[in-house]
Amino acid sequence: MLTLLGERRRFCDGVSRRDFLKIGSLALGGIGLPEIFKAEAQAGVGSSQKSVIMVFLVGGAPHIDLFDPKPEAPAEVRGEYKTISTKVPGIRICEHLPRLAAAMDKMVILRSLEGGTEAHASHICLTGYPEGKNGPDGKNGSLEWPSFGSFVSKLQGPARVGVPPFASLAPEMKHAPWGVAGPHGFLGAAHAPFQPQRQAADATTLRDMTLQGVRLERLANRRALLGVLDRFRREVDSSGIMEGMDEFHRQAFEVLTSSKLVEALDLEREDPRVRARYGVGSPENVTSGGPRCMDHFLLARRLVEAGVRCVSLAFGHWDWHSEQYKYLKDDLPPFDQGLSALIEDLCSRGLDRDVSVVVWGEMGRTPRINQNGGRDHWPAVSSALLAGGGMPMGQVIGATNRLGEEVVDRPVHYQNVLATLYHNLGINPETATVMGQAFGRIQPLPLLDKPETIRELI
Repeated sequence: MLTLLGERRRFCDGVSRRDFLKIGSLALGGIGLPEIFKAEAQAGVGSSQKSVIMVFLVGGAPHIDLFDPKPEAPAEVRGEYKTISTKVPGIRICEHLPRLAAAMDKMVILRSLEGGTEAHASHICLTGYPEGKNGPDGKNGSLEWPSFGSFVSKLQGPARVGVPPFASLAPEMKHAPWGVAGPHGFLGAAHAPFQPQRQAADATTLRDMTLQGVRLERLANRRALLGVLDRFRREVDSSGIMEGMDEFHRQAFEVLTSSKLVEALDLEREDPRVRARYGVGSPENVTSGGPRCMDHFLLARRLVEAGVRCVSLAFGHWDWHSEQYKYLKDDLPPFDQGLSALIEDLCSRGLDRDVSVVVWGEMGRTPRINQNGGRDHWPAVSSALLAGGGMPMGQVIGATNRLGEEVVDRPVHYQNVLATLYHNLGINPETATVMGQAFGRIQPLPLLDKPETIRELI
């Protein structure tokens, strides 16, 4: 196996990236390059640069304390925080989100999100289905449903040569279901996310994704040798498994010989003033959740600029069953800074029509503060934030009752949000299907059970 060595450096996720890349074992979800770039010919490399950035608020942020405040409710419901006006008259949010308030004309608040889960997992945000729910209506227990990014990878393929269509910046977490980066399900490992943040302690720097000390001619010789071996294996393989392996390795070599991905992941190439606007944050996971790392917002922007179609990331830990206001003072400022910087940066670069952003968690929190000063699980309703994608901004969709307990106007399901994001990418969520095995046979399967888009955003 060929190892491409480089210098040691530390990144926001806190790992040293020496020995990051070994040809044939770039860590994309724990499998090698030839296993990631599946031996399945794509329909063609697309030209669309439409992208989606998915921000998972680990554990479910308290909707009343952030985007659906209830200042007229009793103290045990409204909580400790006051509200502030935003750039859009009539829209008020938490006083500790001043930067997002100043950019509210570039965002949409969804206050009537239904379909959350009682269990803690990222699945509902990544797939539209709760953890463990299999396929449309959950009728096929053997069917693992793919994530949004995996469907996009299958339907649209890479936008640029050498750049994977789906990437996840979510790290592994102590509570494993939160750290799921994007299940590829029945689509196979070819459509798993590229995961640059998930390297072992001896992983390498981003420089090691370039061919240091290895001439292109030498790499080409190795590629030719692999091609000869593959042709021999296909000749003796009657099962058809080896069919398409030349294309498989071609994509692997394209990553190694392309600078786009390397440059996107190297934050030292970024304008220091832009980097300062985002902030850096901490690479450490918060308790059993994710990191408060604003670098990930910036990395997401750089990845979609490089051609990645879907980027997912996980931010913080919002599962505060006790003393939540003690912890929210650490959660809210970096979240406010990093997310507002991302949204404003996309707008200033003219990317707000092409890049959609969704920010949400797997549930809301109880309207009533418990005896320990926290809010418990409340899957009945939560809030989400959307931006970009050419959607009409500066509005609130839906409403809850005066205590934030239930939806009283314009209910929207997680799947309706994903359907809208598919639409923004040019995929028709009502007609698009993929082939998968369900109910004992291979057949075309829909992307969602609820494929209706949010009409206010189309």
